[in-house]
Amino acid sequence: MMNVNSEKCIGCGQCVKDCFARDIEIIDGKAKINNITCIKCGHCIAVCPKSAVSTDEYNMEDIKEYNKEDFSVDADTLLNFIKFRRTIRQFKDKKIEDEKILKIIEAGRFTQTASNMQDVSYIVVRDGIQDLRKLIIESLNQVGEKILKDTNEKNILYQRYAKIWIDMYKEYKENPKNDRLFFNAPVVIVVTARQEVNGALASSNMELMINSLGLGTLFSGFSAVAAQMDEKISKFLGVKKGRKVVTFMIVGYPNVKYLRTVPRRKADIRWK
Repeated sequence: MMNVNSEKCIGCGQCVKDCFARDIEIIDGKAKINNITCIKCGHCIAVCPKSAVSTDEYNMEDIKEYNKEDFSVDADTLLNFIKFRRTIRQFKDKKIEDEKILKIIEAGRFTQTASNMQDVSYIVVRDGIQDLRKLIIESLNQVGEKILKDTNEKNILYQRYAKIWIDMYKEYKENPKNDRLFFNAPVVIVVTARQEVNGALASSNMELMINSLGLGTLFSGFSAVAAQMDEKISKFLGVKKGRKVVTFMIVGYPNVKYLRTVPRRKADIRWK
């Protein structure tokens, strides 16, 4: 429930103006939150000049007062940071500190979600990473064999993936240390959500945090596909009912050093 401290409130109306749900009104010179259409987005908490708004549903200790020095990011520096990011497929044999993993998840936790659903969940796989890899590789191999046996399947991309999955499985059976799935990374973070876009947005911010911590990541599309198709993998992960696997983030310390950014196609922009 959202609450207004009437002693602090000066009735300025800033919360009313910024409330998308139109759940706040000024009565007798004080703000009143009706808590009927409110989606608990917290805009009223953030905009109030007197810190008069609070909630008993979330931890108010999460709140940080704004100051330019701690909250501003130079636009050119941020753009260069984004340009320099690379997908990592070479990882050091080094554990990731718990505090870094929690900070990565914190970046996801504070990412916006549609209607403030906050429906994103995180599964951190460390001790069971080899069991997870085995399940995924076996699942992908089975799918790959079915694709190649299907005479009606003409999609060249599917056929190419099928061959890759079968080769991955053969290499794994020959030597389990041959890891073309997780690339011997120490941690997998699986992001799940009710609405896929919410999980995708959270994953994007998490990647920025990963890079800022001196770590690297690979978004494993193969693993996400396997988890979405194979119930055994979802059960192993303990995916909550009503949620779907959105991303598999393979995380570790990079064992490669990049020296420059790379080119991209020109942006496809239409000005109307």
